[in-house]
Amino acid sequence: MKTLKQMLAEKQRPLAVVAPGDTVFHALNVMAKHDVGALLVLDGEQLVGIFSERDYARKIILQGKSSKETLVRDIMSDRVAYVTPSTTLDECMALMTEKHFRHLPVLDETGNVLSMISIGDLVKETISSQQFLISELERYISG
Repeated sequence: MKTLKQMLAEKQRPLAVVAPGDTVFHALNVMAKHDVGALLVLDGEQLVGIFSERDYARKIILQGKSSKETLVRDIMSDRVAYVTPSTTLDECMALMTEKHFRHLPVLDETGNVLSMISIGDLVKETISSQQFLISELERYISG
């Protein structure tokens, strides 16, 4: 089974981050610029939370708050599950399914942020792996 380290070697996307003191409006602009559904919230280089579309919908829109006045720290998810590069894709998928997450930060052994993966990244990789297996089986059968 492929590990995150292998998948991340192929994935070249800059980290989309905001600071806890940034406004939600600013965070939404960063999300739009990077075309992502969640942002890492870093205080310096320390991961302190994740801000997602779900946080915005449930904690701003539904509560009638203003995105231009509310700070990311006030609505971000600050209890962050994460994975390491040695985690398998199946383990990531299981964690995301169990906890109902759509995004997971990837941290190295010392706690430095390396990347963030989405459920879409995992599904894409799973489909690619299955297509490869099917083509190998077809080649074996016809050969």
